[in-house]
Amino acid sequence: MGGVPRTDEAAAFVNVRSASRNAPAGPSPFAVEAAALPREKFVDPALTAKGEPRASVPLVRLDTLWLNTGTLCNLACATCYIESSPTNDALVYLRSHDAGRFLDEAAGMGTREIGFTGGEPFMNPDILAMLEDSLARGFEVLVLTNAMRPMRRHERALLALRERFGERLTLRVSLDHHSRPVHEAERGANSWGPAMDGLRWLSDHGFAIAVAGRLLPGEGEQEARRAYAALFAGEGIGIDAHDPARLVLFPEMDAGKDIAEITTACWDILGKSPSDIMCASSRMVVHRKGEPSPRVAACTLIPYDPGFDLGATLAEASGEVALNHPHCARFCVLGGASCSA
Repeated sequence: MGGVPRTDEAAAFVNVRSASRNAPAGPSPFAVEAAALPREKFVDPALTAKGEPRASVPLVRLDTLWLNTGTLCNLACATCYIESSPTNDALVYLRSHDAGRFLDEAAGMGTREIGFTGGEPFMNPDILAMLEDSLARGFEVLVLTNAMRPMRRHERALLALRERFGERLTLRVSLDHHSRPVHEAERGANSWGPAMDGLRWLSDHGFAIAVAGRLLPGEGEQEARRAYAALFAGEGIGIDAHDPARLVLFPEMDAGKDIAEITTACWDILGKSPSDIMCASSRMVVHRKGEPSPRVAACTLIPYDPGFDLGATLAEASGEVALNHPHCARFCVLGGASCSA
């Protein structure tokens, strides 16, 4: 899997996305600084541009099943890897009855965690039903949210879920930077205050919470953690910024910028194992616009590429994934990142 999409399939995906894209015009403060990606890279799922055997990753265990709730979001960021916006419905709302059959299958595979991502998950009309269903089945649940108005509409229901299920429900809030100017340069004017208010509300009411942030070019991780720690202390937010599970700092991605391809020899060179990579332990359910039902993608980062469509069921999606995309190299292998905690 992880091959190159046929030209007609790729064009169909691009057309669905670009027709509804509504991002702000300004550049992202987190933009990747690199030359353009050569056209000959990430073409063959078996071989790199240099003819070396491409690395692939087997599914060791399905520890985390991600449910993409849809690409609609209340924000249009300068750079969003999944191109979410108030108008982009390239991934349509996942419905609770569809989610249920994947939860059934995941339960039989020993899955520990169900992750909800978007778009903004709290814009999906079935989100509360899906959260309750997942928690009632005994899964741990992680929700990625911007903690703004869509989430705040559900305060009473969220408090009820916290009361019933405690720390099995974690909400990870996207706070792109520890400074308001940088955060708003990415997410838009007047986005900082509501996000901080939502994060503070979650902290004040005893939810299990985390924050997802990003590093500016040249910004060190420890420097950023110290700055986030000062922010959380000043705002009375109960997050340990030095705990990598509670403050997740993601590397930047840009599929159009040059990056090394990952070969089978890279595992020894880098001192890493295929089992360290996100697709060794997770899959994501997506419902693409125009398709009759949800399908399973290799990971959270590449929902549109047909080469990373693994099938209609989790069983079908249990094969190896060829690392045939720039995100595989930049985010997962070289960046050492994972969307799970």
